[in-house]
Amino acid sequence: MLLSAASGAADAFVFICVGQVFAGVMTGNLVLLGTSAAGAGEEGVALRVVTALLSYGCGVAGAAVVGERMWRRVSVMLLTEVVLLAAGAALWAARLITSDAARLGLLVLMGLAMGIQGRVRATPTNYFTGTLTSLIGRLAVGRWRVGDGWVAGRLLAVVAGAALAALAVRLWPATGAVAAAALAVAALLVETVARHGQDSAAGAGRPDKGKPRPDRGNPAGAA
Repeated sequence: MLLSAASGAADAFVFICVGQVFAGVMTGNLVLLGTSAAGAGEEGVALRVVTALLSYGCGVAGAAVVGERMWRRVSVMLLTEVVLLAAGAALWAARLITSDAARLGLLVLMGLAMGIQGRVRATPTNYFTGTLTSLIGRLAVGRWRVGDGWVAGRLLAVVAGAALAALAVRLWPATGAVAAAALAVAALLVETVARHGQDSAAGAGRPDKGKPRPDRGNPAGAA
Protein backbone atom coordinates (compact mmCIF):
# COMPACT_ATOMS: atom_id res chain seq x y z
CA MET A 1 0.00 0.00 0.00
CA LEU A 2 2.89 2.36 0.72
CA LEU A 3 4.39 1.70 -2.70
CA SER A 4 0.99 2.23 -4.32
CA ALA A 5 0.74 5.58 -2.58
CA ALA A 6 4.28 6.43 -3.67
CA SER A 7 3.30 5.65 -7.25
CA GLY A 8 0.29 7.96 -7.05
CA ALA A 9 2.42 10.72 -5.56
CA ALA A 10 5.16 10.35 -8.19
CA ASP A 11 2.71 10.37 -11.09
CA ALA A 12 0.80 13.36 -9.73
CA PHE A 13 3.99 15.34 -9.21
CA VAL A 14 5.36 14.54 -12.67
CA PHE A 15 2.05 15.26 -14.38
CA ILE A 16 1.64 18.62 -12.66
CA CYS A 17 5.22 19.86 -12.50
CA VAL A 18 7.14 18.16 -15.31
CA GLY A 19 4.51 18.42 -17.99
CA GLN A 20 1.43 16.32 -18.75
CA VAL A 21 3.11 12.90 -18.69
CA PHE A 22 3.32 10.07 -16.17
CA ALA A 23 6.30 8.52 -14.42
CA GLY A 24 4.77 5.08 -13.98
CA VAL A 25 1.51 4.77 -15.93
CA MET A 26 2.84 3.71 -19.31
CA THR A 27 -0.62 3.04 -20.76
CA GLY A 28 -1.45 6.70 -20.33
CA ASN A 29 1.87 7.69 -21.85
CA LEU A 30 1.27 5.51 -24.90
CA VAL A 31 -2.11 7.19 -25.39
CA LEU A 32 -0.43 10.60 -25.12
CA LEU A 33 2.18 9.49 -27.65
CA GLY A 34 -0.56 8.51 -30.09
CA THR A 35 -2.41 11.79 -29.72
CA SER A 36 0.84 13.69 -30.13
CA ALA A 37 1.66 11.76 -33.29
CA ALA A 38 -1.71 12.82 -34.67
CA GLY A 39 -0.91 16.44 -33.92
CA ALA A 40 -3.46 16.77 -31.12
CA GLY A 41 -1.18 16.75 -28.08
CA GLU A 42 0.53 19.53 -26.18
CA GLU A 43 3.68 20.88 -27.80
CA GLY A 44 6.76 18.98 -26.69
CA VAL A 45 4.81 16.18 -25.03
CA ALA A 46 6.11 13.55 -27.44
CA LEU A 47 9.69 14.03 -26.27
CA ARG A 48 8.62 13.83 -22.64
CA VAL A 49 6.59 10.69 -23.29
CA VAL A 50 9.48 8.98 -25.06
CA THR A 51 11.79 9.97 -22.22
CA ALA A 52 9.37 8.51 -19.68
CA LEU A 53 8.98 5.29 -21.65
CA LEU A 54 12.74 4.80 -22.06
CA SER A 55 13.60 5.62 -18.46
CA TYR A 56 10.83 3.37 -17.14
CA GLY A 57 12.03 0.57 -19.41
CA CYS A 58 15.61 0.98 -18.20
CA GLY A 59 14.39 0.83 -14.61
CA VAL A 60 12.48 -2.39 -15.29
CA ALA A 61 15.45 -3.95 -17.08
CA GLY A 62 17.90 -3.01 -14.34
CA ALA A 63 15.59 -4.35 -11.62
CA ALA A 64 15.09 -7.57 -13.58
CA VAL A 65 18.86 -8.13 -13.66
CA VAL A 66 19.14 -7.38 -9.94
CA GLY A 67 16.26 -9.74 -9.24
CA GLU A 68 18.11 -12.59 -10.92
CA ARG A 69 21.60 -12.00 -9.57
CA MET A 70 21.56 -10.20 -6.24
CA TRP A 71 20.91 -11.36 -2.70
CA ARG A 72 18.07 -9.60 -0.89
CA ARG A 73 17.01 -8.05 -4.15
CA VAL A 74 13.83 -6.44 -2.77
CA SER A 75 15.76 -4.35 -0.27
CA VAL A 76 18.34 -3.38 -2.91
CA MET A 77 15.65 -2.35 -5.40
CA LEU A 78 13.72 -0.36 -2.80
CA LEU A 79 16.89 1.40 -1.67
CA THR A 80 17.71 2.32 -5.27
CA GLU A 81 14.19 3.65 -5.77
CA VAL A 82 14.48 5.74 -2.60
CA VAL A 83 17.80 7.22 -3.77
CA LEU A 84 16.34 8.17 -7.17
CA LEU A 85 13.18 9.70 -5.72
CA ALA A 86 15.13 11.54 -3.02
CA ALA A 87 17.51 12.94 -5.65
CA GLY A 88 14.56 14.20 -7.66
CA ALA A 89 12.96 15.73 -4.58
CA ALA A 90 16.21 17.45 -3.60
CA LEU A 91 16.76 18.90 -7.06
CA TRP A 92 13.20 20.19 -7.16
CA ALA A 93 13.36 21.63 -3.64
CA ALA A 94 16.65 23.39 -4.46
CA ARG A 95 14.91 25.01 -7.45
CA LEU A 96 17.51 23.62 -9.85
CA ILE A 97 14.87 22.43 -12.34
CA THR A 98 14.57 25.60 -14.36
CA SER A 99 14.75 24.48 -17.99
CA ASP A 100 13.13 21.94 -20.29
CA ALA A 101 16.33 19.90 -20.32
CA ALA A 102 16.38 19.84 -16.52
CA ARG A 103 12.75 18.71 -16.48
CA LEU A 104 13.65 15.84 -18.77
CA GLY A 105 16.45 14.88 -16.40
CA LEU A 106 14.03 14.93 -13.48
CA LEU A 107 11.62 12.80 -15.50
CA VAL A 108 14.41 10.28 -16.08
CA LEU A 109 14.97 9.95 -12.32
CA MET A 110 11.27 9.49 -11.61
CA GLY A 111 10.77 7.09 -14.52
CA LEU A 112 13.71 4.92 -13.45
CA ALA A 113 12.33 4.78 -9.91
CA MET A 114 8.87 3.73 -11.09
CA GLY A 115 10.34 1.11 -13.43
CA ILE A 116 12.26 -0.40 -10.54
CA GLN A 117 9.16 -0.34 -8.37
CA GLY A 118 7.27 -2.23 -11.03
CA ARG A 119 9.61 -5.19 -10.47
CA VAL A 120 9.76 -5.10 -6.68
CA ARG A 121 6.74 -7.34 -6.13
CA ALA A 122 4.54 -9.55 -8.26
CA THR A 123 1.61 -7.53 -6.93
CA PRO A 124 1.34 -4.40 -9.12
CA THR A 125 1.95 -1.13 -7.33
CA ASN A 126 2.13 1.35 -10.21
CA TYR A 127 -0.46 0.15 -12.73
CA PHE A 128 -3.96 -0.64 -11.60
CA THR A 129 -6.33 -1.10 -14.53
CA GLY A 130 -6.08 -4.89 -14.28
CA THR A 131 -6.38 -4.69 -10.49
CA LEU A 132 -9.56 -2.63 -10.70
CA THR A 133 -11.00 -4.83 -13.46
CA SER A 134 -10.42 -8.03 -11.47
CA LEU A 135 -11.82 -6.55 -8.27
CA ILE A 136 -15.01 -5.26 -9.90
CA GLY A 137 -15.44 -8.55 -11.78
CA ARG A 138 -15.26 -10.57 -8.56
CA LEU A 139 -17.66 -8.23 -6.81
CA ALA A 140 -20.13 -8.45 -9.68
CA VAL A 141 -20.35 -12.23 -9.46
CA GLY A 142 -20.20 -12.40 -5.67
CA ARG A 143 -16.73 -13.90 -5.39
CA TRP A 144 -15.18 -11.54 -2.85
CA ARG A 145 -11.87 -12.91 -1.60
CA VAL A 146 -10.28 -12.54 1.80
CA GLY A 147 -7.45 -10.41 0.40
CA ASP A 148 -9.68 -8.10 -1.64
CA GLY A 149 -9.75 -5.59 1.20
CA TRP A 150 -6.04 -5.07 0.61
CA VAL A 151 -6.68 -4.77 -3.14
CA ALA A 152 -9.20 -2.00 -2.51
CA GLY A 153 -6.74 -0.47 -0.06
CA ARG A 154 -4.07 -0.24 -2.76
CA LEU A 155 -6.49 1.54 -5.06
CA LEU A 156 -7.34 4.03 -2.32
CA ALA A 157 -3.63 4.43 -1.55
CA VAL A 158 -2.96 5.58 -5.12
CA VAL A 159 -5.61 8.26 -4.77
CA ALA A 160 -4.31 9.31 -1.37
CA GLY A 161 -0.72 9.52 -2.60
CA ALA A 162 -1.71 11.60 -5.61
CA ALA A 163 -3.80 13.91 -3.43
CA LEU A 164 -0.92 14.33 -1.00
CA ALA A 165 1.52 15.28 -3.75
CA ALA A 166 -0.95 17.64 -5.40
CA LEU A 167 -1.63 19.33 -2.07
CA ALA A 168 2.09 19.75 -1.48
CA VAL A 169 2.55 21.29 -4.93
CA ARG A 170 -0.31 23.67 -4.24
CA LEU A 171 0.68 24.76 -0.73
CA TRP A 172 4.46 24.26 -0.63
CA PRO A 173 5.64 23.98 -4.25
CA ALA A 174 9.25 23.18 -3.35
CA THR A 175 8.13 20.01 -1.55
CA GLY A 176 6.14 18.60 -4.45
CA ALA A 177 8.34 15.51 -4.88
CA VAL A 178 8.89 14.81 -1.18
CA ALA A 179 5.73 12.74 -0.71
CA ALA A 180 6.79 10.06 -3.20
CA ALA A 181 10.25 9.80 -1.66
CA ALA A 182 8.92 9.70 1.90
CA LEU A 183 6.41 6.95 1.08
CA ALA A 184 9.14 4.89 -0.60
CA VAL A 185 11.32 5.32 2.49
CA ALA A 186 8.45 4.05 4.64
CA ALA A 187 8.08 1.02 2.36
CA LEU A 188 11.82 0.33 2.66
CA LEU A 189 11.58 0.51 6.46
CA VAL A 190 8.65 -1.91 6.49
CA GLU A 191 10.58 -4.31 4.25
CA THR A 192 13.66 -4.04 6.48
CA VAL A 193 11.68 -4.75 9.65
CA ALA A 194 9.86 -7.65 8.01
CA ARG A 195 13.12 -9.10 6.71
CA HIS A 196 14.73 -8.80 10.13
CA GLY A 197 11.77 -10.61 11.68
CA GLN A 198 12.01 -13.42 9.12
CA ASP A 199 15.74 -13.79 9.69
CA SER A 200 15.25 -13.89 13.45
CA ALA A 201 12.52 -16.50 13.14
CA ALA A 202 14.65 -18.58 10.79
CA GLY A 203 17.61 -18.39 13.17
CA ALA A 204 15.50 -19.40 16.13
CA GLY A 205 14.23 -22.41 14.24
CA ARG A 206 17.69 -23.79 13.40
CA PRO A 207 19.17 -26.31 15.89
CA ASP A 208 22.65 -24.77 15.68
CA LYS A 209 21.44 -21.32 16.71
CA GLY A 210 20.25 -19.87 19.99
CA LYS A 211 20.11 -21.78 23.24
CA PRO A 212 21.93 -25.16 23.21
CA ARG A 213 19.68 -28.20 23.16
CA PRO A 214 19.77 -30.16 26.43
CA ASP A 215 20.04 -33.52 24.62
CA ARG A 216 23.12 -32.54 22.57
CA GLY A 217 25.89 -35.06 23.20
CA ASN A 218 23.58 -37.14 25.36
CA PRO A 219 22.24 -40.22 23.54
CA ALA A 220 19.98 -41.10 26.45
CA GLY A 221 18.49 -37.65 26.46
CA ALA A 222 18.05 -37.76 22.66
CA ALA A 223 16.25 -41.09 23.02
